[in-house]
Amino acid sequence: MNFVGENILSVSQFSRSDIDHLFLVAEKMIPFANREKVTRVLEGAILGNMFFEPSTRTRVSFGCAWNLLGGEVRETTEIKASSLSKGESFYDTARVLSGYSDVIVMRHEQEGSVSEFAEASRVPVVNGGDGANEHPSQALLDLYTIRQEMKSQRKQVDGLRIALIGDLRHGRAVHSLCKLLTLYENIHFTLISPRDLGLPQKYIAEIKARGHAADEMEDLTSGIANADIIYMTRTQEERFSSQEQANRYRGLLRLNQSIYTEFCQPNTVIMHPLPRDSRGEAQELDEDLNENPNLAIFRQTDNGVVIRMALFALILNVADQIEASSRDVNWYTQGRFDG
Repeated sequence: MNFVGENILSVSQFSRSDIDHLFLVAEKMIPFANREKVTRVLEGAILGNMFFEPSTRTRVSFGCAWNLLGGEVRETTEIKASSLSKGESFYDTARVLSGYSDVIVMRHEQEGSVSEFAEASRVPVVNGGDGANEHPSQALLDLYTIRQEMKSQRKQVDGLRIALIGDLRHGRAVHSLCKLLTLYENIHFTLISPRDLGLPQKYIAEIKARGHAADEMEDLTSGIANADIIYMTRTQEERFSSQEQANRYRGLLRLNQSIYTEFCQPNTVIMHPLPRDSRGEAQELDEDLNENPNLAIFRQTDNGVVIRMALFALILNVADQIEASSRDVNWYTQGRFDG
């Protein structure tokens, strides 16, 4: 992939060499994400952050990544706050807002909506999540986190044993991550979910077609015993037809420190795309794990900034200009980035 001027709509666009290139650029972003250096390489550029579905990390980290490169951010955060609520089409919205922006990040509840929007946009569009379909930047930051966590254990992504747990049917981050991981060698997928929330067969078929193993089960403890990575997810209640239906699955699969100690390997890494549901009836990832050094969920969120900075730098063709435009910060800064 050339990256320059490209839409980022699906992880299917990426080859393994594309990912290696992206991650190399992301490494160069660490001093800026850590507030050790400042760059203004995107000074004057405008990001249109269009989030028509609730978001905290994705929306704010995309905005933060753009700001750290020196650009300005304009946001729309609800359908009712936009002219889509008045019947305006994606085509008209895209034509208008792309005239105000240099890149647009979009999230919407309908599958395929971001691709439809991108067809009419005059500037590159990045998919911030389209329904239960895909979430490419989340998968890229998850893969980057996996690589970093395995590297700290002197392991590689090739040969990884990963347990994906929870609502795998509706989890767009899971869908994109599974597709990315198939680019590597000898990945063993353990898919743990209630029967009705299993990973869609099209993803399982792709996993197996690429020569990887995929075991489906409903029992948590047996599935996590040999995992290098545990990737927990919440019940995607917004994808269900009723709250009552979603409530049937909430809290069925929970990981806490006691279960971790008894059934996991000592260095098993715990990940979650967040938000984790911390309500008492859910607790898919218990707060008693907060002091566990293998809990990587906040390292994931930090990694989201450097990955999204790298995507912007490559799309706008400024990756090779950043160092020349950088300077040290002139304020006190506490190191934030754990790498």
